Amino acid sequence: MTTKFDELLGQFHAYLAGVDSALVRDAMTRIGWDMPGRVLEPHSLACLRHLDRAAELAPTAAKALVQRLAQQRNALRWGQTYTEGDFGKAFMENYGWVEVFGTRGHFVNDEVAAGLLILGPGIVYPDHHHVAEEIYIPLTGGTEWRMGEGGFRKREAGEVIHHAANVNHAMRTGNEPLLALYIWRGGPLAQKSTITGTATQGRS
Repeated sequence: MTTKFDELLGQFHAYLAGVDSALVRDAMTRIGWDMPGRVLEPHSLACLRHLDRAAELAPTAAKALVQRLAQQRNALRWGQTYTEGDFGKAFMENYGWVEVFGTRGHFVNDEVAAGLLILGPGIVYPDHHHVAEEIYIPLTGGTEWRMGEGGFRKREAGEVIHHAANVNHAMRTGNEPLLALYIWRGGPLAQKSTITGTATQGRS
């Protein structure tokens, strides 16, 4: 089935194919890229206002993907795993994701879920963990990431960040938004994370 998001999926694949990482290459070989489309009602979120800035910040290798995402933002089904009760209004107005493929994405895949996450400036995504293994590739730089018992450290666009199953991790943005590509595999693909931190934790 041809869908209006075929080019987005193609750009997603093309970007990943250019990432120099054994972990990403392994993930790529395990994904069947001939995926049927899924019809989803569009759903917009406040965080989409950060996409134009993310497109400006994205490195050359990610420009085509991010520009296509920005062009199609209003036709996509954006989601939020949490509620205002979890992290508060400011977080929810600056957070959202779109699943390109997976158990609830625009393309059907029961083995792997992948998509893109947005966090606005000045946001803490607190410590959390989940069963699924996760690969992140930030497409904008400057966000600080933490994993396990380690401290926060700044990551640049294009870095590959790996979170093993059930390992706590967190992110916090500075003056610029974060747009990050993610891949989930090896666990429940629509699981709500277990939260172990707070969205108001201070900078250290």
